[in-house]
Parts: sequence; structure tokens; C-alpha cells
Amino acid sequence: MTANALYDVPGPRARTRHRAYGLAGTVVILALIGWILYLLFVTSQFTAAKWSPFTYVGIQELLLNGLANTLRAFGFAAVLSLAFGAVLATGRLSVHRPIRWLCTLIVEFFRAMPLLVMIFFIYVALQVAPLPALVAGLTLYNGSVLAEVFRSGINAVERGQGEAAYALGMRKTQVMTYVLVPQAVRAMLPAIISQLVVALKDTSLGFLITYEEFLHAGKLIASNLDYDLPFIPVVMIIAPIYIGMCMLLSWFANWVSRRQMRNPKVESADVAAAEPGNLLPGDHQRPAL
Repeated sequence: MTANALYDVPGPRARTRHRAYGLAGTVVILALIGWILYLLFVTSQFTAAKWSPFTYVGIQELLLNGLANTLRAFGFAAVLSLAFGAVLATGRLSVHRPIRWLCTLIVEFFRAMPLLVMIFFIYVALQVAPLPALVAGLTLYNGSVLAEVFRSGINAVERGQGEAAYALGMRKTQVMTYVLVPQAVRAMLPAIISQLVVALKDTSLGFLITYEEFLHAGKLIASNLDYDLPFIPVVMIIAPIYIGMCMLLSWFANWVSRRQMRNPKVESADVAAAEPGNLLPGDHQRPAL
């Protein structure tokens, strides 16, 4: 075993103690799961009446349509948020002070504004349809957050990288496109994916403006008296699907990161050791003394 910069290598007693802690934690978690299952059984959450709706084709189509609407809203919001965030980040990095101040004001305003308030304002005051209202609210909020992620990621790149590119005669657009952004993407990727996961979960706010997304479909099923108000079964169906979509998004981010690391444009290259070169023309070897 090798030492770690954060802590020393545990000895035999420490490893035994860690195993005991792990075993105790596992027992506590299993006990908690058992207690939750017991409560679900006691409150009759696993009865056939509550789970029978999911056997009907109409209910299945309702959930699938809601899931498709959720993915549609997320797809639009994700693309527009990335584009909006990139524009605002470019403005905040501009050398022109009015543009930088204007973009800063936009970012700070929409980051501070509650998302639900923006969605309701666009839907009620501006009389916009549910899907555009939801997408617009998600774009304004998440785009403002992503703008700060982009700006911080680019500023985190070593200053000498940009200075060396300018010394080679590259324009600012070329420096951003070919030097700074490719290096910053790897550092920004976890934060970008985290914010996209937030956008995916926030699509559930669409049910408040009657947008027929996944949670709206679940609410219709859970409030049905004919099926004995199957609220918990609906949650047990919908929650794993949301979690699975978020995990799939994280897996995609990791795949992109690994693929980028294998890209010959960004991967490290071996450099040969320096060796004495040829003498310049007109330069002669001095005789040894």
C-alpha cells in the first residue's frame, strides 16, 4: 500500500475499526429500508387496487407521453441554456465595459430570480403557451448559471496560455476557440452536467402551468379515486425513472470526458530531451585551452 497526501495508510487496528464501521452502517441502512417497507405494508401501499392502474394501456400511454414531453422540454432548455450561457459568458469576458456590465446585470438578475416566478410571469403575464413558458424560464435561469460556469472555467486556464497565443499573432476569437475553451471544457464539464441535471429535474415545475409532462401525468393517476389514490405507487414508479435519467446524463458526461482525453488534440505528447544543436553559420568552435 502507498501513502496518501490526505491521510496515512491505516494500520491493522484501523482497518478492523473501518470494517466494523462499514458493517454497522450497512446494518443501519438495511434496518431503515426494512422499517420503510414495513410502514408501506402497514398503510396498504402494495395492494392490487393501488397498482392495478399501471396494467392498463391508457395509463401506460399517459406516462409515456408525459415522459416524452419532459424530454422535449429538457432538450430545448438544455440547448438554449448552453447557447445563452455561452453568449453571456462571452459578454462578461469582453474588453468593452458597457457590454461587460450589461451581461453582468443580466446574469445576476436571472440567477437571483426564483425560477417558478419567472415561469409564472411568462405564462400568465405574457400569455405564452405552457411549453415555451417552461423552456424560457429554464433557459433564463440555467443559462445565467452556466454563464458563470463558462467564465470561471476560462479564467481558470493558466494565463500564460492566452499570452503565448497572442504572441503568435492569434486573434481573440482564435485564442478562445483553439486555446482557452478546449482546455477549460474538461474542468467545466462536471459543473455543466450538474446544472443540466438541475434543468432536467426542474422540468417537473411544468405541471403547475398545466404542461402535460411526466409529473403531471403521475399527479393525474395519483389523484384518481377509482384506484384508491395510488400516490406512493406513482412515486415509486416516477422517482426511479427520474433518477435513471440523471444517472444516464452523468454517464454520458463521463463518456464524453474519456473520449476527449483520448483526443490527440488534447492528450499529452512525449517531448524529446534537449540535445546540443548545430552551430550557427559563421560561428566556429573555439579551441580548447
